[in-house]
Amino acid sequence: MDIALFLDFDGTLAEIAPRPDAVQVEPGLVETLERLRGRLDGALAIVTGRPVSVIDGFLAPARLDAAGLHGVERRIAGAISGGRAEDHPDLRRQVERLHAESAALANVLIEDKGASVAVHWRLASPDDAGRAEALVKAAAETLGGAYRLQLGKAVGEIVPAQATKAHAIRAFMEQAPYAGRIPVFLGDDRTDEIAFASVTEDGGVAVRVGDGETAASRRLPDPAAVRALLRAWAEGGAIDPEALPPA
Repeated sequence: MDIALFLDFDGTLAEIAPRPDAVQVEPGLVETLERLRGRLDGALAIVTGRPVSVIDGFLAPARLDAAGLHGVERRIAGAISGGRAEDHPDLRRQVERLHAESAALANVLIEDKGASVAVHWRLASPDDAGRAEALVKAAAETLGGAYRLQLGKAVGEIVPAQATKAHAIRAFMEQAPYAGRIPVFLGDDRTDEIAFASVTEDGGVAVRVGDGETAASRRLPDPAAVRALLRAWAEGGAIDPEALPPA
């Protein structure tokens, strides 16, 4: 099966950590991705809510094709486009507001990504978590239709309305070496569900990592299972995502 493989990062390739900067990359993962990329003739990309530059830091020295900030920025064959903070003045004002209004909330983290912003409350008390969620919802409402709010696992992120992982994957599929292949996307969160639906609609295979209701047709239990699968594929095993357990 000639596939184009798209991989989320947090919760898919690596376990989710209490803070975004505390994520640990398993030794050997980068080498596995590089080998598998070669086996797929280059048709492998990371599709993430993180900036591409941050993914490069985690997966150094590899510089894989990637869509960052849920598709706001995209790199293919070394050329990157999108993702400039200066193109989003209204969002920048809301980032300042979020920093100011969350200052009194313990263990609430504002992750400023330039062209998007995420509010994390994984470590916060229930009361502060509720306040943090209300703050990000209010900021998104103020911004109006040019931006949208997507809620994930103890996080709310404001991104440009046109930015989705579904759009990013479809853009990759229009270019070599992805064009003409079957898209396969692995992700773990509610923010990945739009892409699960679009990949399925386009004749591909969507794989949900972890539990929960999903539009994906296949499921793996955790990132460790994802890494084991990728190692097997990289080492010459049959690449057949449709043989994975049903969701």
